[in-house]
Amino acid sequence: MERTFADWPVKGPIDLAVHDLPHRSSATEWWYVNTHVKTVDGRELSLFAAFFRIIKGKDEATGEPTYAHSCTWALSDAAAKTYLARSRVDASAPQMGIERIKNGRGSRDPRLNRAMLEILERGKIPAPDRIFEGPVHVGMRRFELDFDGQRYSKNDDGSYRLELTDRKLGVGADLTFHPQKPVTRHGDDGVVRGPNGEDMFYYFIPRCRVDGSVTVHGSTLPVATGQGWYDHEFGGPRPAAPDALLAAAAEPAEPAEQERPDVAWNWAAVQLDSGEELTAYALVRVVDGAILGQWAIHIDSAGYRHDYTDMSFTPDAKAWRSTRTFYDYPLRWRLQVPEAKIDLTLDAAFADQEFITCISKPAFWEGRINASGSVRGAAVAGLGYIERSGFEPVRDLDEFFSAVGEEVRRSVAALMPLEPTHAEVRDLIAGDEREQYMDGVDTAQIARSLFKPLRDIADRGGKSWRSYAALACCDVVEGDSRKFVQWLAIPELMHVGSLIVDDVEDKSTLRRGGPACHLIHGEPIAINSGTAGYFITQRLLRTSEVSAHDKLRLYDLYFEAMRAGHAGQAIDLDGLDAQLERAVVSGDSRELERAVLAKHRLKAAAPAAALARMGAVAGGGSDAQIEAVGRFFEALGLAFQIVDDVLNLRGFKGDLKARGEDITNGSITHPVAKAMGRLDAAGRRALSNTLKSKPEDPTIVSAVVEQLETIGAVQACADEARDLVEAAWQAADPLLPDTIPKVMLRAFGWYILERHY
Repeated sequence: MERTFADWPVKGPIDLAVHDLPHRSSATEWWYVNTHVKTVDGRELSLFAAFFRIIKGKDEATGEPTYAHSCTWALSDAAAKTYLARSRVDASAPQMGIERIKNGRGSRDPRLNRAMLEILERGKIPAPDRIFEGPVHVGMRRFELDFDGQRYSKNDDGSYRLELTDRKLGVGADLTFHPQKPVTRHGDDGVVRGPNGEDMFYYFIPRCRVDGSVTVHGSTLPVATGQGWYDHEFGGPRPAAPDALLAAAAEPAEPAEQERPDVAWNWAAVQLDSGEELTAYALVRVVDGAILGQWAIHIDSAGYRHDYTDMSFTPDAKAWRSTRTFYDYPLRWRLQVPEAKIDLTLDAAFADQEFITCISKPAFWEGRINASGSVRGAAVAGLGYIERSGFEPVRDLDEFFSAVGEEVRRSVAALMPLEPTHAEVRDLIAGDEREQYMDGVDTAQIARSLFKPLRDIADRGGKSWRSYAALACCDVVEGDSRKFVQWLAIPELMHVGSLIVDDVEDKSTLRRGGPACHLIHGEPIAINSGTAGYFITQRLLRTSEVSAHDKLRLYDLYFEAMRAGHAGQAIDLDGLDAQLERAVVSGDSRELERAVLAKHRLKAAAPAAALARMGAVAGGGSDAQIEAVGRFFEALGLAFQIVDDVLNLRGFKGDLKARGEDITNGSITHPVAKAMGRLDAAGRRALSNTLKSKPEDPTIVSAVVEQLETIGAVQACADEARDLVEAAWQAADPLLPDTIPKVMLRAFGWYILERHY
């Protein structure tokens, strides 16, 4: 082992009286604990807490380093399958976030960066992170951390005390960790080598007896038995002297640093019932999955350390998808150390142990796991923690909505399986209280004639933002969308049903890259299935998560969407020829523009707005918030259709639709309506006649497109879409708390405006 800094431990036993304290040489330092306890009433709870100290610059007067601090902790209730997480950050976090984004180290999606900057530049940080309200103290002579009431300190007898509290959640802990085994070095005799020179020193105490109490939902529960783990890690970049480290911390990132490969990691700490412990980490290059460094440390029952680099720490391919971040996380890992004859399977105690925080763009998974397997041929079992961080499977909004789309299709498939059981059919067509309605029903026939036509279109995928609306608006008012994940199917089936019926009415032959539903199943079945799509999801609204009063509001909003959508379709079917003719004669385009927008508003914007309001109702939003998110999604729905009209003339990414297809179809779009107020009489008549002829000659179509661009009609539509969204956001912004879902919603507005598909 080569010491990188002079204040790192030397060979031999680690002096905790010295090295528990902060290290001046370190750019990054953290103290971490986890514990598994059983309370006197038999509840099994696990908890982790981490205290971070990060160098941020140099005091100009004294020349001493200045630091930012943060604290993250979470409580896992194995039986209830609940995860209560808290994150607190330094008052300088907004400015540090601004610098990070401006130095190219923010999100890969520029819209997310813009949305984040709006909040950071107000001196705020998006929740669930919260800025410390009180002082932060780090003891330099005696080990004591006090991060605004979140405390970790050392007692005179060598034990450690952890004090955590969150009054809003009614959760906390007052626990004492009594070391039962010697302090142990991780990695290469204590050194964990970063792939870019950011070496760290890492030691841990693998087993502590834990006593004290844990508070859950306001009830303080004494601990009957408990075991704990303590980690301390410090280090960072490799400049030779502290002054060089300070200079590096104070300067913006160099381009070379920005180009370094992203590194993620899997880490585990396992305490076995045999009295042994095992900890392992694997550093992974994100782009290709290459292992950049790995180490396993086995501590036998006598407390002796055995280290190995020949190991495999492999996550299972089957993953759980978060419906808040749409990240995928494995729930099972295989940890094998051949030389030590260790073979363990590590299973998550429950799936949703995702920690959402801006500290980790925007989430990581850290939770309780159950271990089972063998050590030297003997069967073992135990408990532990796994952390998986940095993989960032969803890097931008395109990938985000691709993941949303996949989850929407899963939701639809779960609701309407193609090989349904008797109970699944009964629940959809009748309900469990109407078993008599199933008498004589052939479930295969229902699947074939009712479910499959809808699935044929839904399974092809589509724009999933309508489904996103309800969940996003639940979270943006600080509700919990995880309670309503089944709602993902509601907007999709509402929309797919309308598409199927529209295609029959319009005699369309293509839908979502394949033949229209009625060409596969015939018009009668298509019409029946499409109409069923409007109603079959009603069962999903029968939830105990909202009050009877709010349930009535949900039903009212849902049928508001249906009424508006059908009114818009009536306008579309009847056409706007009369309004167009009046605009041709008068040169006044205002009536025609309003009629086009009315069609868009009723067909697309009103359903989106209703779904957004439903989400906000479910999330417990105020009346003002519910209306604000509804108005915002109404603006988004209108903007979406206007942008669709613009892209039809300017071209879709990947030639998704033929450029100028609306001209060939003779459609009266928003750019056409705008043009009627910008052309002279001859030009208006010529454009009207061209549309009525439904030209297929590419030369004629291109000439019309060029004309609409030249007179500014196309750009005027793009500007109007932007102004609609911006005005709606400015009205909603002050009513919505600054949260990560709010950042996503703001970025989503730009995503709609700037899309190219």
